[in-house]
Amino acid sequence: MSARPLALRGVRILDLTMGWAGPLASRYLADEGAEVVKIEGPGHFDWWRGWDLGGKADADQTHEKSPNYNYNNRNKRGVAIDLTRPEGRALALKIAQTCDAVIENQATGVMAKLGLTYEALKAVNPSIIMLSMPGFGAEGPWSAYRAYGSTVEQSSGLPQLTGRPEDPPAMCHIAYGDAAGGMHAAAALLVALFHRRRTGEGQRVDLAQVEGLMQFGIHGPITQAMTGAPPERLGRRHPVHVPHGVFPCAGEDRWIAAAVTEPDAWPPLARLLGREDWAADPALAAPEGRRAIEDEIEAALAAFTAGLEPQAAADALRGAGVAAAPTVRSADLLDDPLLAARGFWVEIERAHVGRKPHPLNPWSFDGVRTPIRSPAPTLGEHTDAVLTELLGLPAEEIAGLRREGVLG
Repeated sequence: MSARPLALRGVRILDLTMGWAGPLASRYLADEGAEVVKIEGPGHFDWWRGWDLGGKADADQTHEKSPNYNYNNRNKRGVAIDLTRPEGRALALKIAQTCDAVIENQATGVMAKLGLTYEALKAVNPSIIMLSMPGFGAEGPWSAYRAYGSTVEQSSGLPQLTGRPEDPPAMCHIAYGDAAGGMHAAAALLVALFHRRRTGEGQRVDLAQVEGLMQFGIHGPITQAMTGAPPERLGRRHPVHVPHGVFPCAGEDRWIAAAVTEPDAWPPLARLLGREDWAADPALAAPEGRRAIEDEIEAALAAFTAGLEPQAAADALRGAGVAAAPTVRSADLLDDPLLAARGFWVEIERAHVGRKPHPLNPWSFDGVRTPIRSPAPTLGEHTDAVLTELLGLPAEEIAGLRREGVLG
């Protein structure tokens, strides 16, 4: 483990998030040393743990085995409090008194129902920062709409840019809106914390997740504004480079990505494909000329790569000056030599799961990566410790709150 001081040590954040977007944002800060106290309801916990309650799910501890939950909530402290109870709300406000910031990604209106609005938090902690992550912003005609990764993706316009030109708009189905929202929220929260440290002032941060995802495809509306028409969907093709795409290789579901990005690469590729006529044709020297026979070029390239293993195909194409690399499967990434050499994967032990690999953040400082200090908390794992350390509650009072169902 590194002896490097963690940049956010001494910062405390109350985490009222669930799913991917919010927990990812707070996890970035937790990874860099912030003390993140995550509150979940005893019976309405983070839905990325799963939706099954009771019976076999409880017996199997299914809610403790979710890879997504475990990845996004490491380095946090977990507290189980029923925020729908007045006593639970009071405890949350007392915890907020000790915090620098609160982050939440609940549906619009939930925090008001719980009595945990920015105004309520500011009343007990005047310098508090509250970051909210509504899908469509806290204000405006869509502010009350619930948002999931799929609805945010559609509303961002990204599917119109994705897919083949002859097909309808295509969704990615990876909920990129959550990941984009989490990254933007982490950055915004850092800015707010910097402002607070410099001025002593807290503030309310409103982050519309749809606006975060729009950055991925912002060229679409810009092109529309400039030309009067959206960019054409190109599938695996490229608006400039020809050929450009993914091509089959020998073996089951093995592929290679390849693109001619430099003028000098085209003649050697044509010869590699056995087409001296293409290499000698001046009309094909530029990508604009090759666009007219793009189908033929792709078919010839696919026939060539289909007889080779991915790495052999990549080596042959690189030898001709073509940018090429095998596509990597999820299973390959766990043993990828580059990631291993850079120390990207570490194994950590967690209750109910065992020892599993976890990815570190994609940055290092002076060659040192920030370590994972603790696995994701089990449900309510740190309830007693947090209430004792932060609020000074005696064990008898905590036990009474648990008997009453306020604590899980």
